[in-house]
Amino acid sequence: MIDTYSFGASALAFLIAFVAAGLFTIAFKIIYQWATPYHERTLIRAGNTAAAITLGAALLGYVLPVASALAHTVSLAEFAVWALLAGVIQIVAFSIVRHFLMRDFSDRIARGDIAAATYMASISLCVGILNAACMTA
Repeated sequence: MIDTYSFGASALAFLIAFVAAGLFTIAFKIIYQWATPYHERTLIRAGNTAAAITLGAALLGYVLPVASALAHTVSLAEFAVWALLAGVIQIVAFSIVRHFLMRDFSDRIARGDIAAATYMASISLCVGILNAACMTA
């Protein structure tokens, strides 16, 4: 027999966590796009695969630690702190690549350079994986 009270409480906790994670992800996407000097939405609509790769990988690099935070935190406030930190780390990683490792990165993405996009995607995913792993310690 299913304990409907227990299921209801679990379903509510799931819904709150899912909505919170979704809102944080949307906020991250908006802030990340604001932090980039090129316009992902315009570039992607024009068929720029490089812009889609970098944005998609940044989102994955963000969602990995957010998922880890969901699995390892006990309160919404604690989750929110980890989610904010994950976003900051992801944007800092982008800024380091753009300002120090590949100064022409923005122009390369605007031109559709898949090599530059793949490089940034790899960094975004590596940062996200390491970030997620560090949240379990």
